[in-house]
Amino acid sequence: MSRVTRRTVVPLLLVLVVVAGIGLYLFQPWKAFTETTVNEALPTASAPEVKDGRQMKGNAGMKGGEPSMTSTRPKDLAEGRFVTHEHDTSGTARTVRLPDGGQVLRLEDLKTSEGPDVRVYLSSRAADAAKAGLGDGAVALGKLKGNLGNQNYTVPAGTDLSKFRSVVIWCERFSVSFGAAGLAAVSG
Repeated sequence: MSRVTRRTVVPLLLVLVVVAGIGLYLFQPWKAFTETTVNEALPTASAPEVKDGRQMKGNAGMKGGEPSMTSTRPKDLAEGRFVTHEHDTSGTARTVRLPDGGQVLRLEDLKTSEGPDVRVYLSSRAADAAKAGLGDGAVALGKLKGNLGNQNYTVPAGTDLSKFRSVVIWCERFSVSFGAAGLAAVSG
């Protein structure tokens, strides 16, 4: 009888080890006990370099030989607060136009869970609707840098931010939204 037991137990144990390994890989349960804090400053562009009354990089922005007085401050375009979907999520999302014309998504005071493959998206769906999926035309901005803090994501050149209604923290591996922030245009 011990031979039958050994023939049954050894393969069963091997299957259990493989299943446990796959489960650990997929779920990465240790991430429920870890935190990654990111505290990036909002990117800014420096004022154009001026020498002898002339802008050093070409004549762009020149008026009558004088450098133009373009703003060197970022401009908020839209913002919203995160709502929780599958994991407690809070903080603020802001879309910002930089003085050089580039656009960034800024997450401030973000608090969410870590996960195995969490990414940041712009979605055409409202924040509440993003719980059911990202919708057509969602734009991936990259992996979530940290589950806590302040972070910036470059918006691809040519992206029309007015077409997006929310920012979504999305787990690729399990196709679930951790949370989303509706984007409302900032006046002024």
